[in-house]
Amino acid sequence: MIETPKLLMIPGPTPVVRSIQDQMARETVAFGDADFIADFKGLAAELKSLWRCDGEAFVLAGSGTLAMEMAVANVTKSGENILVCSHGFFGDRFIDICSRKGLGVDVLKAEWGTTYTPEQVDAELSKKKYAALTVTHVDTSTGVSAPLAEICGMLKKRHPEVLLIVDAVAAAGGAESWMDWGIDVLFTCSQKAFGVAPGLAMLWASGRAVEKRRAMGTIPESYFDFERWIPVMRDPSKYWGTPPVNMIWALKEGLRLIKEEGLEERYSRHIRQAAIFVAAMEALGFETAASKENRAPTLSIFFYPEGSGLDDPAFRAKLAEEGVQSAGCLGGFAGKGFRLGHMGNIDKHVLVGTVAAVERACIECGYEVEPGKGLGVLQAGFIRE
Repeated sequence: MIETPKLLMIPGPTPVVRSIQDQMARETVAFGDADFIADFKGLAAELKSLWRCDGEAFVLAGSGTLAMEMAVANVTKSGENILVCSHGFFGDRFIDICSRKGLGVDVLKAEWGTTYTPEQVDAELSKKKYAALTVTHVDTSTGVSAPLAEICGMLKKRHPEVLLIVDAVAAAGGAESWMDWGIDVLFTCSQKAFGVAPGLAMLWASGRAVEKRRAMGTIPESYFDFERWIPVMRDPSKYWGTPPVNMIWALKEGLRLIKEEGLEERYSRHIRQAAIFVAAMEALGFETAASKENRAPTLSIFFYPEGSGLDDPAFRAKLAEEGVQSAGCLGGFAGKGFRLGHMGNIDKHVLVGTVAAVERACIECGYEVEPGKGLGVLQAGFIRE
C-alpha cells in the first residue's frame, strides 16, 4: 500500500510549501555571515514596513506563548491594572501571565462562540484606570474573530491613554490588522497564517510601546526584553542570543510569498475561501461554533450534526486514515466537534481534498451523506470566486 502524506489541517502548524522547506534545508552559516546579516536586517525592516509600524519589529526564537509573555512584560509593570478581553481558551491564557507579572487583572469574558463588543470594552475601561488592554484577534479554541478595528476606533476616542496588546497568533497574515489602527503591541508566530514551520515568535511594538518600555528601567525579564533586542533588530551583526539562521531564511521566503500575493489580497482570499469551505461543511450537516458575524477567516470549529451518531475520537481517527489531520476541541467544546485550519498557504486543491476526506470519513463512520454533496458546494463556490 502506498502511503501518502496527510493534509495538515489543524489550526497550526499549517502546511509548509516547498520553497519555504528549501530555505530550511540550506547549509547553515554563521550568524555573523555578512549575507545572513543582510537577510535578517531586511526581514525585520520589511515586517515593520508592511504592518505600518512606527516602532520596532522583533523576530526571535520562540513560540506564540513566548511572544504573549514578551508583550505583557515590556509594556506593563507590577501594580498596574490590565483588562483581559477573552472569548476563548487562549484569551484566558493572558490571565495567568498577567497575574504572575503582579498586575491587577480584570477579565471581560464572552460566551464561547461569541465575542465582546466595543461598547462592553468601553464600559469596563471606564470603571478604573488601566495601563493596558489585551484582545485576542482570533481564538483558535472557538474560531471567533473579535471586532478589532472597531475596538481600536473606540480606544482612540474614549481611552487613548490605554495601551492595546493584540494576540494575532491565529490572525496575522490571514485576518486584517495594521499597527496604525492604534495597536501598541501585536504578536504572532511562524506556523500559523505565515505558513512557516514552528520556531519563531514575531512581535511589533509601536513607538509609544517602545517609549513605555524605556521609561520602566530594568525589568525582571531578560531573554525577551525589548531593550536587549532592539540593537539586534537594527543591526543583526550585534548579539543577544543566537538567531535560528535557517528559520530566518524560511520566514524571509514566507514573507516573499505574502508580498507576491499582496496583503490586501491575502486577507480577501482568506475571507472568500473560509466562506466557501464553511458552506461545503454545512451542506454535510456540520455547524460552526462561531456565530456567522464573528467567524474567523483562518480556522473553523465544526460541531457534529445532531443525530449523526458520530463519535469524536473515532471520527477524527477515521478522518486521519482518509488523509486529513484535524484537531480536537478544547474546554466546553471538547467532544462536540473538531477544528480545521484554512489559513496561510492552503490552496483550493487542499480544501477539495479535505472536504472529500470528510465525506468519506462520515460514510465510514455510519453517518450517511451524499458523496460529492459538500464537494459540489465547494467547487461551485470556487468557480464563482
